[in-house]
Amino acid sequence: MQLLGVIDLMAGRAMRARGGIREQYAPVGTIGSTTIDGDPLALARVYVDQFGLSTLYAADLDAIGGGETNGAVIRGLAAVAPVWVDAGVSSAVSARRLIDLGAARAVVALETLTSFEALSAICAGVGREQVAFSLDLRAGEPVIRVPPAGPLRGTGPTLSATDIAARAAGAGAGVIIVIDLARVGSATGPDFDLLSRVRAEVPGVILFAGGGVRGVADLTRLADLGCDGALVASAFHDGALSASR
Repeated sequence: MQLLGVIDLMAGRAMRARGGIREQYAPVGTIGSTTIDGDPLALARVYVDQFGLSTLYAADLDAIGGGETNGAVIRGLAAVAPVWVDAGVSSAVSARRLIDLGAARAVVALETLTSFEALSAICAGVGREQVAFSLDLRAGEPVIRVPPAGPLRGTGPTLSATDIAARAAGAGAGVIIVIDLARVGSATGPDFDLLSRVRAEVPGVILFAGGGVRGVADLTRLADLGCDGALVASAFHDGALSASR
């Protein structure tokens, strides 16, 4: 079970995420006795040096919202450890830009995806080994971008999370992250039933879970149902997980 330490970036600062309500996020203060004070590189070093993580996950909330990418911060994080980056990627060009900044994987999120054809082009353009697809949910419902031309092309109004996972795998995604934004920072646990259904639908992909992980028991259950890893932040911040547990 691979754990990725999550860093949510806003205006260059590391934010404490709760429930996916981004306007209410506040900078990370301390972890244990270590002062972070919103410094993403300090948080990255805590994940690596204190918790023994080998890989980071950065969600660039400014870029996801249509703003500028926190490029200097991403470069800095990549110097600490390999980092997967979600920064509103919607084309092979934007994915390549992240990889050039040092990202180990460019994360293509459902929230900002325009079409499965675009996902296929990204996987072909930069190589599927450098791409992960994030199946973004809110309270179990897919978070689908609504551009002027309408919702994600080719989905229809009733496409389920498992359908989306299958379409993403068919487009070339070898890694799928299932994350429920409403569960982030909630300590309510992941949606194990949904993750089980996704695993059954796409048995050949690497599957990560995100949102609500509470501790060792959740990680054990995720591993038992076939997840390969998890995105974790609050469980580390609150002391529910440590290097020895």
